[in-house]
Amino acid sequence: YIICLYIKPKKPVPLYFVISQKTIEQILETAKVEDVVGDYVNLKRRGVNMIGLCPFHNEKTPSFTVSPAKNIYKCFGCGQGGDPLRFVMEHDNMSYPEALRHLAAKYGIQVEEIETSKESKEERQRLDNLHALNQYAADYFIDQMWNTDYGKSIGLSYFKERGFREETLKKWGLGFAPDNKNGFVNKATTDGYQPEQLRKVGLTTQYGTDFYRGRVMFPIRSVSGKIIGFGGRILMKNVKAAKYLNSPDSEVYSKSKALYGIHFSRKGIRKADECYVVEGYTDTLALHQAGIDNVVAPCGTSLTEGQIRIVKRYTQNISFLFDGDAAGTKAALRGLDMVLEQDMNVRVVMLPEGEDPDSLLQKIGLSEFQKYLEENTQDFILFKTQHLMKSAGNDPIKRAELIKEVIKSIAKVPDALKRSVFVRECAALTGTQEQLLFNEINKSQAKKLSEKRKQSAPPPPMDVPPPFPGEFDEQGYPIETAPVQIPKQKKLGDEYQEKDIVRLLIEFGAQVMDEEENLTVSGFLLGNIAELLPEFDDSDCAEIVKEALENLNRGKVLPTSYYTRHENKKVRDIALTMLSSPWDYSEHWDGKLEMPLQSQKKPEINFEADAIAAVNRFKLKKVLRMMKENQDRLKNPKNDGEMM
Repeated sequence: YIICLYIKPKKPVPLYFVISQKTIEQILETAKVEDVVGDYVNLKRRGVNMIGLCPFHNEKTPSFTVSPAKNIYKCFGCGQGGDPLRFVMEHDNMSYPEALRHLAAKYGIQVEEIETSKESKEERQRLDNLHALNQYAADYFIDQMWNTDYGKSIGLSYFKERGFREETLKKWGLGFAPDNKNGFVNKATTDGYQPEQLRKVGLTTQYGTDFYRGRVMFPIRSVSGKIIGFGGRILMKNVKAAKYLNSPDSEVYSKSKALYGIHFSRKGIRKADECYVVEGYTDTLALHQAGIDNVVAPCGTSLTEGQIRIVKRYTQNISFLFDGDAAGTKAALRGLDMVLEQDMNVRVVMLPEGEDPDSLLQKIGLSEFQKYLEENTQDFILFKTQHLMKSAGNDPIKRAELIKEVIKSIAKVPDALKRSVFVRECAALTGTQEQLLFNEINKSQAKKLSEKRKQSAPPPPMDVPPPFPGEFDEQGYPIETAPVQIPKQKKLGDEYQEKDIVRLLIEFGAQVMDEEENLTVSGFLLGNIAELLPEFDDSDCAEIVKEALENLNRGKVLPTSYYTRHENKKVRDIALTMLSSPWDYSEHWDGKLEMPLQSQKKPEINFEADAIAAVNRFKLKKVLRMMKENQDRLKNPKNDGEMM
């Protein structure tokens, strides 16, 4: 007998490619809910939000709300809600990768794909290690400045000569890199860091030597406070080296998306509702030390779209402080059009000739400096018009060209009313007819619209049903439909207090209550209610609090986007419901009636007081419940040995 064995050929292992996490984060950061939804729904401004007819159910009265500030949408009729990515998935019935590619095409983002592997799972841990390495380097530079004679005599003395106090130097983590070829490299490798890791974050040169030598060091932090890069100023004179040396772009640092001082300034920017942009690190430090804490600086570059988006999270008002020389004037006119495109209010302050913010502040003092800012702040469009017309003189050809240059800037303003005001002012300053300026703007707008259509994704196929089916019958009469019925849930026990805790956790969990202690709202809330977690009546709230507590114990504070993009639909729905409201705080109270809130800050900046009150109410309810339970036990003791 001959036995034949058939061995089934082994199938090749399929390779799966996914969109890289870096690309996903770029898409989610770039996508604006008002842009994405506006492609499908006619939105109208109402206060800080926008409203329109819901594309997910048939309605005649708008109940669909879009919140640009929170980058979410919510329908109070059918309950649909989410972020821009979720809208595309739900509206066009796309999968997660398809929706990502759709948004990438809309915003011109190149999609980077990677093969799934064990390395991809370890990517997050690797990035955390790079952040830890930057912190290690910052500690090394601090130690060199404060604990070595060389650092004290060179680095520390420089900062003190510039007028910086010790508490400022320690708060901002400033340090000193000695003029030693391999000092940092030897220390880091001895402590277990690999040369390749040092090179990846820009701490060593291509030859493996120290990247920073003989410089005072300015750590650059992300919005959350992590050190992502460095800026170093050389102290030696008459050397052929750059005055400032900045970290090269790396996996954890992109200079076009980083702002020096944003971690310490975000609270001040939100409070003042204005952001000052200066040119350098020391200008930022000097103004902060003087008490002007809404100041940031680009990290060795002119302002970029990524940096503008960071500022826009906190305010619509941005003012640029430029040195009063020819270079400063050119800088003021260069690159600010992109800020106008973001629908921000752009202003310019030109300082006296030969002065920068630091020197002027030291010369005239804080009160006079603030007075100077108030008296010399100009709207960017009007500043540009006056400056260009002055430089053109009486030459008609130059004047015509410069007027066109101003018109290009005005055309970038998204708000039609603002454009109209700027045209009127520009016409008065240049002696030009308003209609001629409007004609030029219309040409520019038409060209821009044409280019946008070419770049946008193709329209949906024709067999896709219209967004509002069945709204009118064949005779053109509206069809009466029953209103959407939302079942009322019975409120039990302490559900209201528990939901208030969860609302604060979701909306303000990552906000800092105490900068010195680095205490976030999440840390405060969870630290006070953790032991009462078993007493929660609402199981959904209990699960959210439990998840937040587990992450906090691992050192991770969950941002709002974590909940709005949660894999669990129930958690997403809870988050969107708590973040959305059919009512807005009317801007007319402040702007026209001059009747701001007297009893407290506006809700979006009152999270500290709200968190304290919520914890107190929550604890009070639980204590009252325990008292009631104990009273009932005393009245009705069981026959199990309990004493009356």
